[in-house]
Amino acid sequence: MHITQIRLTNFRNFSAADFSPHPKLNFIYGTNGAGKSSILEAIHVLGFGRSFRTSKSDNFINQQSQLASGYCQFENEGQLTKLGFSRSIKEGNTFSINGEKTKRIIDVVRLLPVQIFTPQSSDLILGAPLGRRRYIDWLVFHVEQQFQFKNSRYQNCLNQRNALLKQFDYKQAEQFSLQDVWLNQLADLGESITSYRESYISLLNGEISALYKQFYPELNIVLRYNTGWEKNVPLKDSLKKRIERDLFRGSTSSGPHKADIQFIVDGKNAAEFLSRGQLRLLVSILLLAEVILLRNLTNKPCIFLIDDISAELDEVTREKFIATVLEQNAQVFVTAIEKSQLPFIQDYNNKKVFHVKHDHVIEE
Repeated sequence: MHITQIRLTNFRNFSAADFSPHPKLNFIYGTNGAGKSSILEAIHVLGFGRSFRTSKSDNFINQQSQLASGYCQFENEGQLTKLGFSRSIKEGNTFSINGEKTKRIIDVVRLLPVQIFTPQSSDLILGAPLGRRRYIDWLVFHVEQQFQFKNSRYQNCLNQRNALLKQFDYKQAEQFSLQDVWLNQLADLGESITSYRESYISLLNGEISALYKQFYPELNIVLRYNTGWEKNVPLKDSLKKRIERDLFRGSTSSGPHKADIQFIVDGKNAAEFLSRGQLRLLVSILLLAEVILLRNLTNKPCIFLIDDISAELDEVTREKFIATVLEQNAQVFVTAIEKSQLPFIQDYNNKKVFHVKHDHVIEE
């Protein structure tokens, strides 16, 4: 799988950009503010349905326009597929597959597995649990066809139950229980989602441990999954036990939506004792492990975006990181300010180099 064409219109500072990436390695360089990250951002929107730089989609619309759009054509096993998105200040987001519009972002992102490593990637370890749940769910989503269906149903049940909780006082637990028609379904779906996650955490542990030992052979790392409710207790029982608390708060406090992952290095929480450089290396390994597992389990390569890698990893690690991603048959897009920051790139024959300047993407 690889992207064969990218086209942007009124996206960030690009009024128009159109270029054809290499199936393997693409090195994009230019000064700060030139638009390097904007190219990765557009690919990310097609792979995730959202930007990695802003939660407000209107922000990537060129200031001189009311509409931004992005398009890519990719090849997978000889078949060409066209994906597109547009963002209108008036009408919001629209996505398309082979010219057919769809409001279902899920249909688009399933087609294009995208991973990204940025200067903010340490948030995977240091940030809120949502980012860690998204980390494991990315892999499960791209491997297990039923996962997204169950996850969507779970979120719907959760929203309905939370709305019902807000209609009762915390002293009305018995009355609430009589009307809690969502309990059984929420518990069943929550257990199923947790089972998926735990299975893939187990697989990731093997890959991550092997990768980590290439850099720190004396250290052991384990991903520890917290389900979001008490150990060795069925979710249904936990939900019942916490009814009064949930009524007081107006929301459900047990379930996979409260899950978290701890990264344990030699028995210690990595977030509390690893240096910034060690955290960045660990995050790069976490992402690599998912790429490796995705290919091993589905034979699907992915699109890997690496933004400003020189700010995150030392030169030796940068080279090893990119080489390992390429070994998984991934198509890589990597950015830097200067070509001199990644001198080893010149050793690759299968690559393209793009210079971004004056709002243009110029192939060298």
